[in-house]
Amino acid sequence: MILKENISEYQPKLIKKILLTLCWILALFVKGAEVREVNFLGCSHVEPKIWYRAISGEEFVLQCALPDRDATHIYNNSLLKQRTVKWFWQRDKEPLKAIKESSNSALQGDALWFKPVRDSDSGVFICMIWGKIPCLKIVLEVQTKKLAKCSGYDTSTLYLLAGNGNSITCPGTKCYSHIRKPDVKWYKDGHQIKEKKTRKSLKLKQNEIYVNPTYDKDAGIYVCDYVLYDNTTKWTMRTTVTVEVIGKPLELECRVQFGFERASLMRVTWKRNNKENVNEKLNQETSVYPEGLRGHTILHVAKLKEVTERDLGSNFTCFAENSVGNATAVIQLKRKQRVFLLRVLCSAISVLFALLLCTAFIYQHWIEIVLMYRSYLVRNETAGDGKEFDAFVSYAKLDSSESDSTLISEEKFALELLPDMLENKYGYKLCILERDILPGGAYTDEVVTAIKQSRRVIIILSPAYISGPSIFELQAAVNCALEDKKIKLVLIKFQAFQEPETLHPVVKKALRILPVITWKSSVSAAPNKFWKYMCYHMPVKTTKMLGNWSLKDFFLRLLSLVYR
Repeated sequence: MILKENISEYQPKLIKKILLTLCWILALFVKGAEVREVNFLGCSHVEPKIWYRAISGEEFVLQCALPDRDATHIYNNSLLKQRTVKWFWQRDKEPLKAIKESSNSALQGDALWFKPVRDSDSGVFICMIWGKIPCLKIVLEVQTKKLAKCSGYDTSTLYLLAGNGNSITCPGTKCYSHIRKPDVKWYKDGHQIKEKKTRKSLKLKQNEIYVNPTYDKDAGIYVCDYVLYDNTTKWTMRTTVTVEVIGKPLELECRVQFGFERASLMRVTWKRNNKENVNEKLNQETSVYPEGLRGHTILHVAKLKEVTERDLGSNFTCFAENSVGNATAVIQLKRKQRVFLLRVLCSAISVLFALLLCTAFIYQHWIEIVLMYRSYLVRNETAGDGKEFDAFVSYAKLDSSESDSTLISEEKFALELLPDMLENKYGYKLCILERDILPGGAYTDEVVTAIKQSRRVIIILSPAYISGPSIFELQAAVNCALEDKKIKLVLIKFQAFQEPETLHPVVKKALRILPVITWKSSVSAAPNKFWKYMCYHMPVKTTKMLGNWSLKDFFLRLLSLVYR
């Protein structure tokens, strides 16, 4: 029993060891199969398609992609690409080796980077992208600057001053001076550089890039290619330039006045954080200006090649001393407020001010804008609604026993002035009970029928209307409007009035919530704002096609409101 229990305890551990051993064997088999698969598929008989030359000791990049004249990028750093690309290397007749990342080579996306490339990296590189490129051979020949006959080889790292004009030269053009070289193709961060209208400050001239001014975004890795022919082989010469954009230099001046001394022991120096560091890369220059018996003036200048975050957090102390004593002065650098924030603030204020002006303009001329919009852009809403009249006019009827002049003027407004403007000038069709309805029927039925055949009901309010029998027409109009949503009421306050307590609740509510237009003149018939308000509340009838002429006329009329 004890033996069986011990065996059962060690069985899981034994199984784990066996499975782990099998996994290692399978991994080694798959690894070897990857290399053997290239040979088995006949990759050894495939001819190289791309030939590159590189300079030893410089950065270099290879992309696993078939040659394409119209290609706009030379590498893709996507992690998905990296998982599908396999790289192998072979030199002379040595066995094929799978490439892994090392101290000088890195796999990034579909590219193989050398940081830097060495003479020993020369050979044939084979890359495969499963399902796309079964076998691509790339020949790389790495040469020294001496062998490549390089003269005045430019540095592969450039420091450009922000805000100034700078140029970037392709280092490879300084090599193979005995061979004629065509134009250079430039790439930044993998993408081809072309002159664009959106970036007029960047120019491509011969083999250089000119940027004026230089921005922080100009920093990055630049790759330049050009083609050269050596015997019958077409080589692509590829070199890289790393560009860093630095801030502007700064000079710190310290002017010290020393008195006259026969044996002068004057000394002036700059210190960072009150410490004189011997290793500090702080260029200092001293100029002495003798002033006779008055002594000497010394101008001591410290030059910073660029202002860094460390400089912004430091105190620079000018220390001056002679046989009499010493003195100090401290300068602390502060970050300059960016103009960008000021521009954003000014732009925001300008936009807000413009919005306020537009809002005030629209509020003041809302009626005119709506009427122009209707004239040119809105369809006729009266077509096919089955109604005969545009508006029914309701007013206080003149009784023969009354002789009040105000009632006469009110009737004149309803029977003469209102039809003259709305019918003759604006083209609306009004329904006036005494004029358009034949007598003989019941008054109440005729009013309700006329209202139902109208799109609007114009109520001319006055003390006589509110307290007289015509108030029935307002009540009937409210009831009809509740039944038919196409009927709308327009109230004209012809004279001031007080609501009687006996007024129907529906009529009281209508007087409070319905739009009211106030008539301020009983004589003038000029096209003033009153008639624009009337047209605003009347149904849309005018229909014009939106053509070139009407659109132009629309904007001309709109501008006339601005300059009125």
